[in-house]
Amino acid sequence: MEKIPEYCRVEDALGILVGKWKPIILLHLLQEGTKRFNELKRSMPGITQKMLTKQLRELEDEDIINRVVYAQVPPKVEYSITEYGKSLEPILEAMHDWGTRHTMHKRQKLNQNNN
Repeated sequence: MEKIPEYCRVEDALGILVGKWKPIILLHLLQEGTKRFNELKRSMPGITQKMLTKQLRELEDEDIINRVVYAQVPPKVEYSITEYGKSLEPILEAMHDWGTRHTMHKRQKLNQNNN
């Protein structure tokens, strides 16, 4: 299928996925299922509570993830991938595979230059 640059939607897709933590959040939810906030935070050392909250809200606003709040004390909040969000799985897998290949390519090139 021909892609006309003037009508390119890659920028729209990247606008939803861009962020250091969004792909990692999505991969956790896709592979591990429903997670509580603190479970997600523990699985991503280095992310701040503020950043995790921001990234989760943005993904929820795009209908990529679902947020369920249980009326109990202490409050319980769970996050899961929506059916619509599951459509990102092949894209994220392709990006992961390409990133792995690219890292290997860069290492090989570095090794060639050092020899």
